[in-house]
This record gives sequence, structure tokens and C-alpha cells, in this order.
Amino acid sequence: MSKSAVKKIQAIRGMNDLLPSDSPRWQFFEAKVRQLMLRYGFNEIRTPIVEQTALFARSIGEVTDIVEKEMYTFDDRNSESLTLRPEGTASCVRAAMEHGLLYNQTQRLWYQGPMFRYERPQKGRYRQFHQIGVETFGFDGPDIDAEVILLSARLWQELGLMEHVTLELNSLGSSEARAAYRDTLVAYFEQHLDALDEDSKRRLTSNPLRILDSKNPAMAEMLDGAPQLMDHLDTESQEHFEQLTKMLEAAGIDYVINPRLVRGLDYYCRTVFEWTTTALGSQGTVCAGGRYDGLVEQLGGKPTPAVGFAMGIERLILLLDTLELIPENALGGCDVYLLPMDDTATTAAITLAEQLRGELPELRLQLHCGGGSFKSRIKKADKSAATIAILIGEDEIATQSTTVKFLRDDREQQSVPQAALGRTLGELLTANA
Repeated sequence: MSKSAVKKIQAIRGMNDLLPSDSPRWQFFEAKVRQLMLRYGFNEIRTPIVEQTALFARSIGEVTDIVEKEMYTFDDRNSESLTLRPEGTASCVRAAMEHGLLYNQTQRLWYQGPMFRYERPQKGRYRQFHQIGVETFGFDGPDIDAEVILLSARLWQELGLMEHVTLELNSLGSSEARAAYRDTLVAYFEQHLDALDEDSKRRLTSNPLRILDSKNPAMAEMLDGAPQLMDHLDTESQEHFEQLTKMLEAAGIDYVINPRLVRGLDYYCRTVFEWTTTALGSQGTVCAGGRYDGLVEQLGGKPTPAVGFAMGIERLILLLDTLELIPENALGGCDVYLLPMDDTATTAAITLAEQLRGELPELRLQLHCGGGSFKSRIKKADKSAATIAILIGEDEIATQSTTVKFLRDDREQQSVPQAALGRTLGELLTANA
């Protein structure tokens, strides 16, 4: 077979490469998140991307789109059913239980990493996608609900997104209150069977609350008239929700109550929330979470109150790009391009580069490699996005100096002693910042 006939292997549909031109955006966002988690006292946890299928069937719910249609599930060589994780909460709970993190103690955990769902790829939504999540365990009051919401709000503020997102709140109440509400809701939907699409009719017996989450515009009017869960809350859940809203108001956080907000996963109870935006066209969710007090027990542990959220990195990067909120200096590249003027100066250039990297730890310095004519070396310096080029040749070596060339303005180049180069670069780059 000829080389030209060999079929090229491409990435799997909906699973994308993160290229060097994109990774600085992610690094900017991830660094903001990491700093914020430290400031709020959260500790990072990392779990495998593959788990036993039973973990997600028991936590997410067998009668959900995720489990029924979207999971990447396979049998290993021991005929054990395994699944690429479709979300992070179940894995976090499993790890916390397995390693005794929930025994007589509270936990504030966060994670980041890839998740997998087999769904139609679209802008900002892929089959391999990345999430950042927060999970807290052992706190049963509304104060921790407020804390995780305020953490997310702080992130929006520091990214410049606060005016572009809206906080939506609802309460799902206790399991007993939801069971009573479920009967009322089913009775309402049975009176409007003609208005239900096929997917909703299927959910009528398995998970009727999910019908409220339908995006079918033909059902909108009927859903607007449906009984509201907020009117069926137990007293304790009602008080919990009222205290939460007072805390958010005291912190200056605006919100709207959305009675149709039920979340797509079965393990939620009481507080549920979403941050939505219209800046990407149609309304989209950029962060969602809530309380799941029964999940630890559902997975074999002791009853443990818990609350958390997850946000999709791809969608948030898209939002930041759309609103041009990522600073230019966060988009990669280098500050300084150091080039030997010919091959005889290569060793001296390497030595000088290491000297500068040691003296200026924050300096982004790229060393010219690969030889070439002096003209081609200058062209590469221009393409590097650096603002300054450091030239070193035979004359500079003899005099222990360097030539500083400005690549983005008309300032004349200058000769700087090697011993003073670190201080000079620090001053020049600070002035350019």
C-alpha cells in the first residue's frame, strides 16, 4: 500500500484537541478558579475517569437521559460493566466514602477534568467536555448553600461576567413533599396528554418532574399553567429557602425564582440553582448545582447533607471570548525572544537565557533554536509576539554586552551590559504592561 493511500486517523467526533492557540485561555480561567478555591478553603480531589456503571445508575437514576442514552459504557475483559464518567458528583461521593473522608467530619472539595456524554455535538457542547465542580459534605444549613453560590458569584465578578449572567433559584423540598407534588403534577399532565410530546409521555410514569425541564416550545403554555412545587414545600424546606434568599440579598446578589427549575439529575433536593446567560444567543446555563442530601445514603453511606455545583469550561471560555474578557497578556506568547546572531554565539545565548530565567522567574523568554540566516532569525522573533529581542553575537560576547531590539515600536535599539540585562528587562516590561 502506498503512503498516500494510508487513511489518516482523526479525532473522534465531539472530542476535540486543545491546541496551543487555545490553551492559554484555559490556563487563564483555570488559574482564576484555583486561586478562588484556595481563598474559600476548598481542597482539590482527583478521581478516575472510568467508574463502575452501577455508580451512575444508582446516583443519577436509571430512568434519565444520561443513563439511558448518553453514557459511554463497555465491558472490560472480566465482563465488568464500566462507564466513562458523565458527571463528577457521583465519583466525588464514591471517593469520599471509600477513603473515610465523611466520617465525623465536614468536607469542602473541588475538582476539574473531562466528562463524557454521547450527545449531538454543538457549539460549546461536546461528547468529551470539561467541568469544574464544587462539593461540600456535612453542612445542613442554608449558610453553605449561600457560600457555594457566593463562590460562583465571586468568580463571575473577577472574570467581568457578573452583568452577563442571571442567578435562578428554586427549591425541590423534601422527598416526602416531592412525592405528594408528583401525584398532583401527574394528575395535571394527564388532563393535558394531547399537549405532551412523546418524550414527556414516557417520563409521565418514570420521572414526571423532568417534564417541567422540557425545552419544547409547543409545550410552554401548558407548562406555565402547571402546579408549582414551591406551593407544596414542607415547612422546613420553606424556611431553609427563605433563609437562603435573605443571605443572598444581604450579600447583594440578585436572583430570580424559577418554579420550573428542577435540574436534570435525580439526586437533588431542596435548593437548586443555575447561572444562565443570553450572551451566547439563546439562553444557556453556564453553572448549575444544588443540594443532594440523600445521595451518600443512596450509595451505601450514612445520611450526609451535601451541596455543590458544576460549570462547563468550554461554554465559559466561549462566553469569555465572545465578550472579549480574556486579557491580551493572558493569551500566551512570550515577552522576550533571545537570538544568537550566528551559530558561534549559540552557547553564549543558552547560558544567558538560563541566567535570565533564574533572575526573572516570571519572564516569558523564548530562545531561538534551529539556526538559519540572521534575516530569518529576526523574522522568527517578529512572529513570536515578543515585544523585545535580545541579540548576542561575536561583538557582544567580547564586550560582555547584549543588544536590545524593540520589535513593536520605533525606539532605537540599545546596548546593555549582560550584568544589568535582568534589571533592564524588568523595567522595560513593567513599563510596557
